[in-house]
Amino acid sequence: MAVLGAGYGGLRAAFGLARDVRVTLIDPADSFTERVRLHERAAGRQDVRHTLRPLLRASGVTHLAERVSRIDTAASEVHTDDGRVVGYDRLVYALGSRTGDPGPARPGRVFTAETAAELHRRLHGEFGRLTVVGGGPTGVETAAELAESHPEWDIRLVTAGQVAPGVSRRGRAHIRSVLTGLGVAIEEDHQVPDADDLDSDVVVWSASMVPNTEIAKAAGLTLDEHDRITVDPALRSTSHPEVYVAGDAAAAYTPVSGPLRMACATALPVGLHAARSVVRDLGGLEPRPLKFSYYAQCISLGRHDGLLQFVGRDDSPRDRILTGRAAALVKEQIVRTTVRTIVMTARSPRAARLIPGVN
Repeated sequence: MAVLGAGYGGLRAAFGLARDVRVTLIDPADSFTERVRLHERAAGRQDVRHTLRPLLRASGVTHLAERVSRIDTAASEVHTDDGRVVGYDRLVYALGSRTGDPGPARPGRVFTAETAAELHRRLHGEFGRLTVVGGGPTGVETAAELAESHPEWDIRLVTAGQVAPGVSRRGRAHIRSVLTGLGVAIEEDHQVPDADDLDSDVVVWSASMVPNTEIAKAAGLTLDEHDRITVDPALRSTSHPEVYVAGDAAAAYTPVSGPLRMACATALPVGLHAARSVVRDLGGLEPRPLKFSYYAQCISLGRHDGLLQFVGRDDSPRDRILTGRAAALVKEQIVRTTVRTIVMTARSPRAARLIPGVN
């Protein structure tokens, strides 16, 4: 077995497979990055990475610290940039996603979640005007965190639609109130073609997420209109059934939840189910369809406030919310539990039952 990617979905799939088959995890990084904390890293948190070695040692997974260059589906081989070739019986594609392209920009001016550490260094000891582009959870969390930690910067949040479109009216009102209280200017219904169109000393681009599926496309796997890999209910590629897909790269769907959004909340259970599907497949059994349902969305608003938005099983917002310090504590506990669950599943697959949304 080969698993591509050591993010939330890839690690969960690798650990779920390791007790039954030999697994090679291919990822150039020597650590797992908590992407849901990258806005905290930008604000000054020391680190959001966890060394892979002890986790992989506990699970028995072999780590190949190289970057995938291509997949040869005809030969069932993965090729790396360093010329290594890894054969596979089944493959789990879990290369995740990245922030969309902000367009051409001057060096040291435009940053994304992936360059959070560089952003922190840029802001330290300076002042000026900072614009966060994107009104989704990432943009909202980034604006709040930076406004709280860097009050010397004049911060605004610009979004093409309304702030936090996935939450309820009450939830949105709370987000607006907290951001305004932190000194963030909110500009809604403001289209920004690229970062250079903004009059700002620093731009943080959070406007879109793009699945990392270029390698899959080059290998001939079928993608949907959003460039995610089309999969069947068991998470097999619709064009190459020996390839399973986990995390943000998968265009996963269930009758209850509808299309799954790109998020940590979906990556973990999808990674778990991909592992279960592979094990059944290799054992001569038909893999079962994915079952998943949503229960809440969590948005941090600095270190002392937040929003817990309760949702229906299909991710539609309900009127019920939790706000303030209590919501911030819940969000922090969920993030910590996510890492604990990954660590625990490296040692015992039974810990998978801790993953929310799994049926």
